[in-house]
Amino acid sequence: MSPAKGPLVVTAGEPAGIGPDLCLQVAARRRGEVPEFVVIGDEAGLRERAERLGLPFELTVIDLPFPSRVECGAPDPANAAVLLDGLKLAVDGCQSGRFSAMVTAPLAKHVISESGVAFSGHTEYLAELTGTPLPVMLLIAGDLRVALATTHIPLRDVADALSMERLRSIIEVLHAGLRQRFEIEDPEIVVCGLNPHAGENGQLGTEDRDVIAPIVEKLTNRGLKIRGPLPADTAFLPTSGKRDAVLAMYHDQGLPVLKYAGFGSGVNVTLGLPIVRTSVDHGTAFDLAGTGRASADSLVAAMRLAAELR
Repeated sequence: MSPAKGPLVVTAGEPAGIGPDLCLQVAARRRGEVPEFVVIGDEAGLRERAERLGLPFELTVIDLPFPSRVECGAPDPANAAVLLDGLKLAVDGCQSGRFSAMVTAPLAKHVISESGVAFSGHTEYLAELTGTPLPVMLLIAGDLRVALATTHIPLRDVADALSMERLRSIIEVLHAGLRQRFEIEDPEIVVCGLNPHAGENGQLGTEDRDVIAPIVEKLTNRGLKIRGPLPADTAFLPTSGKRDAVLAMYHDQGLPVLKYAGFGSGVNVTLGLPIVRTSVDHGTAFDLAGTGRASADSLVAAMRLAAELR
C-alpha cells in the first residue's frame, strides 16, 4: 500500500442493494485497516443509508446523483445510465493516474438490461471501455484461484464458445496475469475438462479430446506448466498436484467450488485489463439492503488485494 500512489476508487454498485451499506461499513473501520479510497455514488443516497444504518458518514464521495429515488430492495432501471457513467468515470480515473486501482460493488445485470442497455456483467463492460479484446475472470479465496474460460453465457452455448483459438488466448492471458500481477515466476495451471470425466476419450463428448487437449499440448510444448483436461470433479483436489490456478470451462463449474471455499471473503479480479480491477464475490442481496446484516468482508478483501496489485 504505497502512499505515493493515488487512492482506490470504489463504485458503490446497485443502490437498492447492499453496495452502499458495504462502502459505509468499510469507511467506518479504523484508519489503516483498509487502503485510502474514494467512492463513486449518489452522495445524498449514501447519507440517507448511513442514517438508516446508524453509521457515521466518513466517505469521500464523487457525487453522481440518481434520477429516481432509491428504495432498499426495489431496483429501478431508470438509474442504470448513472451506474454506467460511474464505471466510465472510474476507468478514466485509473487510466489517467487519478486512481491507482478500481474496486466494484455488485450490480444487478437484469436491472441494467431492462433499461435498454445490453449488459452481461462488469467484466465484459470494462473490457469494452478499455478496448481489451479478451478479459479473463479470476476468482480467489485463500490460496485457491479459479479462472473462467466462459463467463455469463447460457450453458447451452458453452461448447460452441470454446474454440481452440479462444482457449489458447485465455490460457495465455491467465498465465501472463499470474506472472505480472501476482509475481508467480513460472505458474502452474490445471485445466478442467468440459464433459463428465473429461469426455472419456470422446465417449461423453468430443470437446475435451479435440479442442482442450490439443491446446494444452501445444502450450506445454512451448514451456508452459499446464495439465489437462482433468475431470472437473477431481481437478480441485490436492491429489491433482500443485497448481497456482484452475481454469474452469464455465461459470458454474468453477464458482461453486470457489464459493464453498471462501464465500463472503473471496475476490474477483479481471485479468487482461490495462488497469487493476477487483470486486466482491457476491451479488446485490436486495433482501439485506439497509438492514445492517450484510458483511463487508469481501469488499475489504477486494480493496486490500487491489492495493497489493496496483
